Amino acid sequence: MANHSVIEKLTLEQIMSERFSRYSKSIIQERALPDVRDGLKPVQRRILYAMNKDGNTYDKGFRKSAKSVGNVMGNFHPHGDSSIYEALVRMSQDWKIREPLIEMHGNNGSMDGDPAAAMRYTEARLSKISSEMLRDIEKDTVDWVPNFDDTENEPTVLPARFPNLLVNGATGISAGYATEIPPHNLAEVLDALIYLQKHPDATLDDLMQFIKGPDFPTGGIVQGIDGIKKAYKNGRGKVVVRSKTKVEELRGNKSLIRVSELPYEVNKLQLVKQIDEIRINKKIDGIAEVRDESDRNGLSIAIELKRDVDADGILNYLFKNTDLQINYHFNVVAINKMRPERLSLKEILTSYLDYQRVVIAKRTKYDLQKAMARKHIVDGLIKALSILDDVIKTIRASDNRKDACRNLITKFDFSEKQADAIVKLQLYRLTNTDVVDLQSEKEDLNQKILEYNTILNDDNELNKVLTGEFKAIKKEYGNPRRTKIEAEVQELKISKEITIPEEDMVVLVSHDGYLKRSSIRSYKASDVEENGLKEDDYPIFLNKMTTLEHLYMFTNKGNLIYRPVHEIEEARWKETGQHISQIIGLADDEKIIKVFPFKTLKETGKFVVSTSDGYIKQIEFSKLIPGRTYRSRPMVFEKLKHDESNVVNVTYLSNSDDNPYVFIASNVGLATCFELDEVSHSGAKSIGVKSMDLRDDEHVVNVQMVDEGDQVGMLTQRGFYKNMKVSQVPIASRARRGVQVLKPLKKNAHELVDFVKLEMNDDSSNPIRIITDRRRIHDIVPSDHPVNDRQSNGSAVLDVNTEGVPEEMQVLHPEITANIK
Repeated sequence: MANHSVIEKLTLEQIMSERFSRYSKSIIQERALPDVRDGLKPVQRRILYAMNKDGNTYDKGFRKSAKSVGNVMGNFHPHGDSSIYEALVRMSQDWKIREPLIEMHGNNGSMDGDPAAAMRYTEARLSKISSEMLRDIEKDTVDWVPNFDDTENEPTVLPARFPNLLVNGATGISAGYATEIPPHNLAEVLDALIYLQKHPDATLDDLMQFIKGPDFPTGGIVQGIDGIKKAYKNGRGKVVVRSKTKVEELRGNKSLIRVSELPYEVNKLQLVKQIDEIRINKKIDGIAEVRDESDRNGLSIAIELKRDVDADGILNYLFKNTDLQINYHFNVVAINKMRPERLSLKEILTSYLDYQRVVIAKRTKYDLQKAMARKHIVDGLIKALSILDDVIKTIRASDNRKDACRNLITKFDFSEKQADAIVKLQLYRLTNTDVVDLQSEKEDLNQKILEYNTILNDDNELNKVLTGEFKAIKKEYGNPRRTKIEAEVQELKISKEITIPEEDMVVLVSHDGYLKRSSIRSYKASDVEENGLKEDDYPIFLNKMTTLEHLYMFTNKGNLIYRPVHEIEEARWKETGQHISQIIGLADDEKIIKVFPFKTLKETGKFVVSTSDGYIKQIEFSKLIPGRTYRSRPMVFEKLKHDESNVVNVTYLSNSDDNPYVFIASNVGLATCFELDEVSHSGAKSIGVKSMDLRDDEHVVNVQMVDEGDQVGMLTQRGFYKNMKVSQVPIASRARRGVQVLKPLKKNAHELVDFVKLEMNDDSSNPIRIITDRRRIHDIVPSDHPVNDRQSNGSAVLDVNTEGVPEEMQVLHPEITANIK
């Protein structure tokens, strides 16, 4: 009957699920993840087995890598030759593998990421320690399966007489799983195994007395004992790996950072490039040159610094911003009992011990069977020699070899194997000496059989054998730890002096909210008035600062805008700059009223804040330190009680300043003066305390910190100006109504628009700029005007009909522009 194909109707979901499951199982078990027993992926296992089978071992000469790759590909691993060769090369690279399993002649790559030479040019053989991976494989210690074309068998796992998974680590990505296991020190892992054998209930802390942490082939420093513990406990964790560096002093107050060890799997060429790009782009100021001075004596990167720079600060910056320091993430996943598992340190060690006990038991059973078989033969030979004449006679009387064996079995009760051995016995072996040798061999075999049986029947004896072999491997291959372990992760603090070159700049803030910094060169190349601002805009702050200084900008709505000078957009002096609304959100009627420069954010002074609705407070500088969101939103420094209220002035007082008096005046021409000590200290979001007793439609026009000998300049809405001594207003208590400082008029009475404290310089005073509601500017020199008493309204200085109603006054500082020039 003919076979008919059966067509099944399946959904795409069923087909994809089933096919992908098979594919996933294949790449997880047969390609990407190592086995917990020998720590090898299939391709690595097949390379080692094929080279060993071919006799390409450490005690023989090197052979072409192409021959080994061809043997692996043709017999065991039907994949691309490039993937096989890459796996072979990696096992020879002593900067990636803690104990290389392959020795290679020729170019096998470099820490710069250079690829190995083609396999036709290089030669390879197994390293000496690889013999421990394959030792006893011929003694039925592992399971075997047919290869891909059923022409021969291959091992499913190698005997692996040392814990390769931990010693050499592993990395790989498969379907749904990835693994990242760091290398460890061989001697430490073997000590931990010996301890665990004797103490099966050992805790993680017990095991970590021996295994301190990863031991990378490239050395370096591992920081974070907590991360190591977490990884050893759960199979996941993070540690910091940093380069080994030292600072060398050079002539002329110069210094040099010498890098002698790199973090694991960091590309040296790319690292040098990273550091050099930082130098070229001037991300930090102080690196003069970067050189790779590595040679056959070892790795060495020289980072030469400029004169009188902070070497530790630059090193911290490089740790944070280059691969001089990296985070290493443990992800300890391996094939355990035919399935991928995330394993703890103890689980890995326990699984490996269990496997080695099986290997020892199988090897012992194999040796026992071989010894018993030989003893059986030896017994037959001794018996034959004792009746030699009869044996010879029987053999001579036989027709052939087969007949001779049959006659010996029948006549003398030999077994078939004994009879065959007797027939093969050569005549020269029939001397008395050979009889003695056979008796001695029998005794040795009896002793071995007794030992083998003891090992198989007594777990303690088996463990002793295993311990002895661990100790022998440690003695033969153990070497000192290369990676230093540090308990704590060092916090990298990078000062602004390192990341920002200190440069002198001219900083400008305009009335309309434009902000810019210009180089001294650009400023000097232009006229001062060619500042790029609109015709009716003008500077409210213009000063020479450095890129390491800080700018505090206070608005009339109680918001504080902070900007480090280096973050202010740089522009040529003739350019307008950036508007504050482009970088931070402000209300439509909000404007900057006061700007302060500071050299540091560790100032110990205080601000005095005054509002139009008659409130005042002191607030320490430390309470206005910018937070992490300063770039996107302003900080509140004053909570306004009424929506229509404004901040009228902010004054900064350092600790060295004497406590002055507070001089305050309202729009109706009343002024009062009281001691600053009466103003309490408040928080940033408080209203403060009452400064002046106001009535309806009255508001505070300004507040100044004064001494008794100071003078103030006052301006009215009619364009009148007068100078007045502060002493004209008697000292009173806070929150008083005050005394008249303008002469009352029945018609068109004067109202106070603004007042400023006059800054006297010898017998003259700094000029004052008056700004009107029409954006007209009118400058006056206060010393050109007489000092008036309280009952005077002063004299007219501008025509309000042609220039507009005055709105505010500014004290000019000609010496600032002179200093910049």
